Amino acid sequence: MKVSHEGIGESVVTFYNSKQHPAAVGVPVKMSANGEVSACVSGDKFFGVCIACDSEFTAVQTAGYVKLGYTGATVPTVGFVSLAADGSGGAAVNASGREFLVIDVDKTSALAGVVL
Repeated sequence: MKVSHEGIGESVVTFYNSKQHPAAVGVPVKMSANGEVSACVSGDKFFGVCIACDSEFTAVQTAGYVKLGYTGATVPTVGFVSLAADGSGGAAVNASGREFLVIDVDKTSALAGVVL
């Protein structure tokens, strides 16, 4: 039997995509203006991950399970972990970040399974 966490409580919302710092697929995002999101820079608290976008709009997964790349000296652990954007399209353990539930960590691929 295979365990899958995909689709659990998943929620996707459409926003305008920032012209200055556009979101890209797989990148953590933050609010940047009324109804608009942008890609996060290092240290930003993020609320979701872009799953589809073009120059005008972006679909952001705001809840459910996502796989995020991670960087930094501290590897995320399973359980509740404070994460912030790492500035390169992933996340990093950061005490000033937002707390997320990490349910799996792949150290070889530097990927963490996170519940938003």
